[in-house]
Amino acid sequence: MANINVENAEDLQSQIEEVEALSSIYGDEWCVIDEAARIFCIKITDDIDHPKLKACLQIILPPDYPSTAPPVYQINAAWLRGLDRMALSNSLEELYVENAGESILYLWVEKVREFLLEKARCKDIKLPSIKHGGTITDRRSTFQSHLAPVVTPGQVRMVLDRLYENKKIASATHNIYAHRIYCEDKQSFLQDCEDDGETAAGGRLLHLLQILDVRNVLVVVSRWYGGIQLGPDRFKHVNNSARNVLVQEGYTFSLDEASKAGGKSKKSKSKKIK
Repeated sequence: MANINVENAEDLQSQIEEVEALSSIYGDEWCVIDEAARIFCIKITDDIDHPKLKACLQIILPPDYPSTAPPVYQINAAWLRGLDRMALSNSLEELYVENAGESILYLWVEKVREFLLEKARCKDIKLPSIKHGGTITDRRSTFQSHLAPVVTPGQVRMVLDRLYENKKIASATHNIYAHRIYCEDKQSFLQDCEDDGETAAGGRLLHLLQILDVRNVLVVVSRWYGGIQLGPDRFKHVNNSARNVLVQEGYTFSLDEASKAGGKSKKSKSKKIK
């Protein structure tokens, strides 16, 4: 067994009981890598009979777990990267904070499984069509908007993942976005935004979507910084870029059209990202 001080005897006993319980629950999925060093792993899938996604959660239990220290963990999954990996890690760490001082491994395993189930469902959902707006350039900074119809948070993640596959978009200084999804059953909106380092820009973009009363849409505005600070003008360009693509795709009226009673918005051809 590991060289544990007398002070950690209670922690060690808790670890032993927790490991025994997990081994009983998960059977062959649970694996002891090095009992003396307290290193374990568990293979997790979204579905036992017909798995689409797999992940391996490797865990090291420090001597003072669970009383004062969290487990050290590593998630091994070739498909898990970027925002998805960050989101899952944040979920595990939030679970630990909410249950500090308690045995956490079962909750972690089931949280990973829940994440896999959600990702597997997303794979079955068709990727929404993504449209690109024109560019706005000011003092060597360039802004371009992207839009997709979305009705679930899963589709939001799918669209963002697809956009970030484009090297030009991924290399943007900021990718600011906001979405609004109308939940018919709750008669309310599911909405969120992201600044991506451009402080307050995401909130302003979401506010634009709110005042235009658009729904079931995700708007992303990419900014490539040109080396010259724009001050408040950068917020104007973000919102104008967003408004332009919303008009382009028929979600709202242009300012000229809005002034005409009964005016009808026109769709223009979307621009391609090369």
